[in-house]
Amino acid sequence: MTTPATTTTRPEMPTGPAGEADLPAPVAGVAPAGSGRLRTGAPGELLLTHDAPGGGRLTLRVLDPDADLDVLHDWVTQPRARFWGLAELSRAELRDLYAYVGSLPTHHAFLVRWDETPVALLQTYEPEHDPVGEAYPARPGDAGAHFLLGARGPRGADLWGAVGPLLVGFCFADPRVDRLVVEPDAANERAHARIRALGFEVADRVRVGEKDAVLAFLTRERARDLLDAAAAAVRD
Repeated sequence: MTTPATTTTRPEMPTGPAGEADLPAPVAGVAPAGSGRLRTGAPGELLLTHDAPGGGRLTLRVLDPDADLDVLHDWVTQPRARFWGLAELSRAELRDLYAYVGSLPTHHAFLVRWDETPVALLQTYEPEHDPVGEAYPARPGDAGAHFLLGARGPRGADLWGAVGPLLVGFCFADPRVDRLVVEPDAANERAHARIRALGFEVADRVRVGEKDAVLAFLTRERARDLLDAAAAAVRD
C-alpha cells in the first residue's frame, strides 16, 4: 500500500466540464484518510497477471505518471476519449494530475497491458471521498471505478471481454468491497453498453460536479460468475 500523504495540493487545471476522470478537490490542503479497502502499490508495481483468452498475458500495474506519460497523453487526446475530459491538458499538466492521484489514499490509477502493449486505464476511488458521493448515499463497502480502453488489443480479440472481468476481479479483491459504482457520462453510450455487459444495473441519472451522469451498480453477488472466471485466469 502507498503511504497516505499528509498534504495534498491538486495541480492547477484548465476549467471545463467534468469528465470521466473527475477527481476530488483537496479540503484545506489535507489528504482524506482512506479506508484501505482499495488495493494499490508503488508506481509501476505489478499487482495482477491473467491469462488472456486465446493466448497471451494481461497485466495490471500501478500507473507511473512519468514512465506512462506518453501512453496517457496519446490516449486522452484521442477523439474517442472525449468523455474522459483531459484532452486540453499539456503533457506536464497531465503528469502532475496523475502524480496528484498517486498521492491520494482514496484514489488510484492503473495501467493494463496485453503482453507488452498498453490497452486500458483503470481508476479506482472511495465514493465517500469523491464528487459522486454527493450524488447518492455511499455505503462503506462501495468502490468506484473509471475505465478507459485506450487501444484495440490483438487482432480479432474481444478486448472488453478480456479486460472487463480482470478489472472487476481486481476491484473486488478486498473482501470489504461489496459493490462497485460507476458513473459514466449520460451521453457515453459505449460505456453504458460495456457496463451492462459486465452485469451492472443502471440506476439513476445524477449530476456529478458539472457532468450529467448515469449511476450503475454491480454487487459482489451479481458479479459472482465474473469473479470466478477472473480467479481461474490468474497466473502465479
